[in-house]
Amino acid sequence: MDVLLQSLVALALMIFAAKAAGYASVRLGQPAVLGELLVGLLLGPSLLNMMHWPIFSGDQLEAMISFLAHLGVIFLMFVAGLEVDLGTMAQTGRIAVISGVSGVLAPVILGALATLPFGYDLQHGLFTGLVLAATSVSISAQTLMELGVLRSRVGMALLGAAVVDDVLVILLLSAFIAVAGGNGGVLAILWVLVKMLLFLGIALLLGILVIPRAAKIVSHLPISEGIMSLAVVVTFLYSWAAEALGGIAAITGAFLAGVIFARTPARKAIEGKVHAIAYSWLVPIFFVSIGLETDVRTLGAAGIPIALAVLGVALISKVIGCGSGALVAGCTPGEALRLGVGMTSRGEVGLIVASVGLSTGLITDAVFASVVLMVLVTTLVTPIALRALYPKRTKTAEPAQVTAQTPKA
Repeated sequence: MDVLLQSLVALALMIFAAKAAGYASVRLGQPAVLGELLVGLLLGPSLLNMMHWPIFSGDQLEAMISFLAHLGVIFLMFVAGLEVDLGTMAQTGRIAVISGVSGVLAPVILGALATLPFGYDLQHGLFTGLVLAATSVSISAQTLMELGVLRSRVGMALLGAAVVDDVLVILLLSAFIAVAGGNGGVLAILWVLVKMLLFLGIALLLGILVIPRAAKIVSHLPISEGIMSLAVVVTFLYSWAAEALGGIAAITGAFLAGVIFARTPARKAIEGKVHAIAYSWLVPIFFVSIGLETDVRTLGAAGIPIALAVLGVALISKVIGCGSGALVAGCTPGEALRLGVGMTSRGEVGLIVASVGLSTGLITDAVFASVVLMVLVTTLVTPIALRALYPKRTKTAEPAQVTAQTPKA
């Protein structure tokens, strides 16, 4: 069977399994994303090892699924950006900055302390902590959308803190590699910071001066789905520019694109259509792919102690760091707890940092395997914990339906 036919069968299975598991999860009073993640783990190498069934073979299929999964998280963050009320986010700017910074410092320090008993020196311990500092809020954003609270103060602060977190982690990674490898020292660090600021400045400038006017022009042209096509083009270009030019994660660019289009009159027209694209297949593929790429059996018995240490730091450090920062910034204890829990999930940025550390010898194979397990566990735990913290706001509808019912800001 050629790759195209394999892809059709694999994607049909993944989407059906994701939707069925999501429905079951909702019926049990949990977010749909939890079921989608668990079914991915079931289909992955940890249990059924779907990608090595006789009907599936070759690296091309896995590469294609990985590509679609990346598209899924890009569209997910674009949707999160569409949900942003800039007025509310501006009001939470202080909270976002303080909690974002403290949410990076706490994992770095606690991660270094947790690895010292296992014979790691300070350099390797600090880098392990840096891996734990990278938050991925795509799943938290999805869960908050399901709960109908993404536009709350906590939701807006969460998205803002995630941007601060992303920028700071990438800057620290670049600084760490520059210092450890002698690759330019202070000048290299300053150049990384300049690239980030240039990208963010130009992206926001275009979003204020150019894109709204372009959307108005396109809306009057005889082009089928012109506005939607413009939104997709801008999202892809912003995602590319964020990583290739700005040195920050592509999902940050997608989020900024969503924020920009949320300010245009085309927001309502875009929202329903992008939900159809995202939630019908791309987002479920993203969630299922997390399990497909994870094999918890590779850790081995000898790696369990370090894995438990890494997992323990991952689960408490964001709650302590982001939560304490939110308290300092004026949040209530309940808001601080929700923000800290919402920042607990780790994802693609943490795995990228871990891959860099593995290739440069700054972390061991055991730590890398622990990080993969940690990403999976925090991804599973975060939506459950958020659901528990919002018991009275739960909605038992599909994500697209929930968001579509959310009133316009």
